[in-house]
Amino acid sequence: MSATTATVFQGLWDHFEQRERQYLFLVLLAFLGSFGFIRLSTRLMRSPKVPWWPGSVVSDSGVHVHHLVFGIVAMMLGGTISFAVESSFWYGFWAVVFGIGMGLTIDEYALWLRLRDVYWAKEGRSSIDAALIAVVFIALLLLVATPEEISTDSLDTFFATTISLLSHLLLVGIALSKGRVAHALFGTFIPGLALYAALRLGKPGSMWGRRRYGARNPRKEARADRRFRPDRRTAVFKEQLRDAIGGVTEEEYQARLAAASAPVNPTLDDR
Repeated sequence: MSATTATVFQGLWDHFEQRERQYLFLVLLAFLGSFGFIRLSTRLMRSPKVPWWPGSVVSDSGVHVHHLVFGIVAMMLGGTISFAVESSFWYGFWAVVFGIGMGLTIDEYALWLRLRDVYWAKEGRSSIDAALIAVVFIALLLLVATPEEISTDSLDTFFATTISLLSHLLLVGIALSKGRVAHALFGTFIPGLALYAALRLGKPGSMWGRRRYGARNPRKEARADRRFRPDRRTAVFKEQLRDAIGGVTEEEYQARLAAASAPVNPTLDDR
């Protein structure tokens, strides 16, 4: 098994090395390992089955050091020191450090935007979404051609490529504003997909929907509500995926614990 894994890794490494993206490959592996470990660790922290698992770093004064702090420090070190090294080994080492920092930081993405700790709340589910987006984005950089670069061969080509790139980025921005994150992400690299998403209906809670639907356009608001209803198949699948990766919300977790501790055969008085 280990020999097969080593062979697969070597094959991938050789492939990405030929495309000069081997260090980005290390960032992806370190990110996946870091995010997977810290998410598993936090799930074990709240599990009554493993009370011996170490918890959060909290001082007597109430200061809670979130693991995104360690992630930010790791990214600062990895990113800064990598500019000062020339050895391929050390460049790869700091790429791994940077990837580890990314995993620790993105796992608490929801806390970037909120003053209170929402790690296990419904709002904290955005951390799982951010992690998936980061993985897909890095994978696209590894496997797909990067976005078109601005050409400086001549003035005409400079203006043409600049206008083309800005138009493409505008379409990606519209897709993001409509809440179509996946379309915008893949559309950054796949021509035509961002245009498709920009022309499609926006989600009701998106920036586009809040500004252009509602009282301004109740018909489109109603269409968006029907199109993106919470019980649609894709929404249910996304929620199940978030549960599988990041664990259920605290409210759901406590409900399951209460159900598990309830008596199996309640007495007549209990009824």
